Amino acid sequence: MNAFSAPARPFRQRLGAWVPLLTLAVVVLGAEAGGEAARLLFRYDRAGLETGELWRALTAHVVHLGWLHAVMNLAALGIIRLLIAEAFSPADWVGASAASALGIVAGLYYLSPEIEWYVGLSGVLHGLLGAGAIALRRSAPGFAGLLAVGLAAKLLLEQASGPLPLTESAAGGPVVVEAHLYGAIAGVAYGTFRSASRYWRARL
Repeated sequence: MNAFSAPARPFRQRLGAWVPLLTLAVVVLGAEAGGEAARLLFRYDRAGLETGELWRALTAHVVHLGWLHAVMNLAALGIIRLLIAEAFSPADWVGASAASALGIVAGLYYLSPEIEWYVGLSGVLHGLLGAGAIALRRSAPGFAGLLAVGLAAKLLLEQASGPLPLTESAAGGPVVVEAHLYGAIAGVAYGTFRSASRYWRARL
């Protein structure tokens, strides 16, 4: 069910669904206020992970290249929330985000060792889109199909040709398209797992 077909619900319930995303937004803006020192401390850093700085597996996604990069990603997060709307419970938004974040770091570390550092929320956003496409396939199959096709087309184009035009200049630095791919894969895996678990619980 997307934002345009969701039934009316009490304001408190609708607000509660936004709490995980609003919390993430506050963390992102707080990290950006920390400037370059926070960026260096919290970014994905291959050498840092190898010396035991494991917090970077999660914090890498809340630091950005600059204020514009952070605001762009948060705006995209809000749009995704509106589009997917009721696909997830608040707990699922947290779960899908965490799964995507860890999937990105695992992919970068084991499959893309040439990438030494990474920052930003964009990979997690791709994961949320992937998970949302899976979660909506029964309640809104047409919309889910469009979402899946659009996401797949973007990922294929990026893998074939690199970052989309103007994205690097808008972000203020290099765009790591591998993070988008790994995030989407992790998001689809999370969405598949949650859909399967709900199906089997309903059968019991």
